[in-house]
Amino acid sequence: MFTRGPSLGMRLFLLAVCSILLMYLDHQRGHLQTVRQALSVAAYPIRVIVDLPSRAFLWAGDALSTRRSLQEDNTQLRGEQLEARVRLQRLETLQAENDRLRALLESRPRLPDRILVAEILSVDLDPFRHRLVIDKGIADGLYVGQAMLDAAGVVGQVTRVEQLSAEAIMISDPGHATPVEINRNGLRTIALGTGDSGRLLLPFLPNNADVKAGDLLVTSGLGDAFPYGYPVARVLTVDRRPGEPFAEIIANPSAALNREREVLLVWQQDRVPDETTLSDDGDETEDAAAAADPEP
Repeated sequence: MFTRGPSLGMRLFLLAVCSILLMYLDHQRGHLQTVRQALSVAAYPIRVIVDLPSRAFLWAGDALSTRRSLQEDNTQLRGEQLEARVRLQRLETLQAENDRLRALLESRPRLPDRILVAEILSVDLDPFRHRLVIDKGIADGLYVGQAMLDAAGVVGQVTRVEQLSAEAIMISDPGHATPVEINRNGLRTIALGTGDSGRLLLPFLPNNADVKAGDLLVTSGLGDAFPYGYPVARVLTVDRRPGEPFAEIIANPSAALNREREVLLVWQQDRVPDETTLSDDGDETEDAAAAADPEP
């Protein structure tokens, strides 16, 4: 009972040194990657359990829907399906014509991107950090920098991949930049997140730029971050300020960033996963992804 260990100040100093050493080794050499992967696997059931109450609440709300509401939805969907089939007939004709023209020009056909549906486990909408966690990871072939969409447009891209889950940054995050172009005239620029899920900023267009409210912004395909042609946002306001070099342009994201429960993960043609990508250790996946990881 009379023995004494190191003082409190010495213990604090030793813990600080150990912490700095571990952070250095992890940042420079990645020695703790295996430990992090193991911890992520162990924490995955906890994430699912925490999400169970909200899932149960949503399931109960859906189960209590009235019969009349379901019949109205069914009637509306039948009408939309019929309209879509009529449009599809026209699209098939245009696709065949496009194939013939490409054959005449000896142009390589564009193959559709591979997609995978993922469910959102948690969402962080802090004003300075718009992130979400999904239930797909290395085991499903995900890679850092992978594009993430919903039914209406671009949601964001994957920033960290674990064995059974992944973290993604949304396009509304203040630290994220999306290469876009105006669909009407092909004018390219960058859409920056503002911390508001309903607003994007286009800060690098001059006052005389050909942009107006209602213009659709789509991914430009530059930087290898997002495939070309996916909707990103629609221009809300254009404020041309005399004496200033750039106009103040605000756009509204096409995707429902604060209402989605599921997202689509898109593989570009040169990033479709193979057996090596789906290996258990995931090392080759992370190495390949690191080369294509854009700086947000």
